[in-house]
Amino acid sequence: MSNTEQVVTILGDSLTAGYGLKPAESLPRQLAARLATETPPVRVIGAGVSGDTTTDGLRRLDRDVPGQTDLCVVALGANDMMQLVPADRVRDTLLSIIDKLRRRHIPVLLSGMRAPPWFGAYAWAFDEVYPEVARTANVPLMPFLMEGVALYPAYVLPDRIHPNAVGVGKMADALAPHVRSALVALRTR
Repeated sequence: MSNTEQVVTILGDSLTAGYGLKPAESLPRQLAARLATETPPVRVIGAGVSGDTTTDGLRRLDRDVPGQTDLCVVALGANDMMQLVPADRVRDTLLSIIDKLRRRHIPVLLSGMRAPPWFGAYAWAFDEVYPEVARTANVPLMPFLMEGVALYPAYVLPDRIHPNAVGVGKMADALAPHVRSALVALRTR
């Protein structure tokens, strides 16, 4: 880890890419603003692609996560959930992503996703994936990236799925302490 700058890359989908928003309203930019006073300084790189599943993220990881990344926030799975990809496949792919990043000596912060309750038994299986992956891979977990945002009309775009700029701000507020803690833990190990 560099003393001059810490690089955080967010490997994600439309929730992190800023779907329907101005670039300055995207999660990477809003997270960077929340971390602007850190020492050493933090640079946030957005590697979110709208529509990506965990499999897509695994496929493009080497291309989109720079080698100088000090911490990779893995924020994938919402599209898997929308497509009802089997929970065990989502789990295995997330573990493969973490393993591939580890082989590149890039630590991970896993950002969880939850299925809406009307997904029934699938929601129960899917919601177990992120805590299980975090335990198995021994990585820190932010339990739910969209906590307090998902299903709240004031914080989402008219599609009722993607966060609006205010919703992304709430996500950045919630994610920042997890990123800060992970970076501190990396500096002290």
